[in-house]
Amino acid sequence: MSRVAIIGSCITRDLWPIRGEADGLLYVSRTSLPSLFSKPLAGLRPAATAPNGLTKYQHRAVLADLQKTAAAQLVAFRPTHLIFDFIDERFDLLSVGGALCTHSWELEASGYLRRPAFKGARPIPRLSPACDRLWREGAAEMAAFVRATSLNGARLILHSARWAPSRRDRHGRRRPLSGTEILHGRPADVEQHNRLLAAYEAEFLKLMPDMAVVEAPEHRVADDRHEWGLSPFHYVAAYYRDITRQLEALGVRGLSPRGAGPSARAA
Repeated sequence: MSRVAIIGSCITRDLWPIRGEADGLLYVSRTSLPSLFSKPLAGLRPAATAPNGLTKYQHRAVLADLQKTAAAQLVAFRPTHLIFDFIDERFDLLSVGGALCTHSWELEASGYLRRPAFKGARPIPRLSPACDRLWREGAAEMAAFVRATSLNGARLILHSARWAPSRRDRHGRRRPLSGTEILHGRPADVEQHNRLLAAYEAEFLKLMPDMAVVEAPEHRVADDRHEWGLSPFHYVAAYYRDITRQLEALGVRGLSPRGAGPSARAA
């Protein structure tokens, strides 16, 4: 039976049919490689329950990024397969008190940014040279971490993805995708982020031990009927089916292309 750890986003997680927790699956999201290996945020007092409408998982993801617990979880989980995708590597970073944090929507919604622990936080824009340097350092640290721990026995997989420049509407027509934002009111340049993803992947493949790559570039089309709504990372059903086949060929079990939602049944 495969035990799969994901460091990535919903494009990989949604290949599993079960909502919430799933046996044999560890999902680390809303983080960035430099944040993953940063020191913990000092002075944070976590809320006892998920704040402001966040789900329990979303709250745990925020806390894992702030408290830096994910690396230890990965080792303890002892995965047979470790899958990376870099779609969550779109958020800016925050530097505060020597710690790095991921400025995700969930962090904003949590209310933690208004806490004293974030006093003096300095943004590091994702497309800046400073963030690029930090990311490359984080990638090198991840490669060393994998080699030095039990993760070196896992099958390493890169799920290569990009922001979709077009969408399929509810009538099946292909249209340009416009108005893309990372956080509300903060537009994003799709081409710039796709170039960044290509550079990240090339650097990662150079640093890491042998990795398999799964990708479905011909199906990188956003779907108006996706169950999570329209987004440049919520693809048409054919995308999930193709990636599922590739992962199953690498020994990953328990998959179902649920992520495409209603269109998966209609396609």
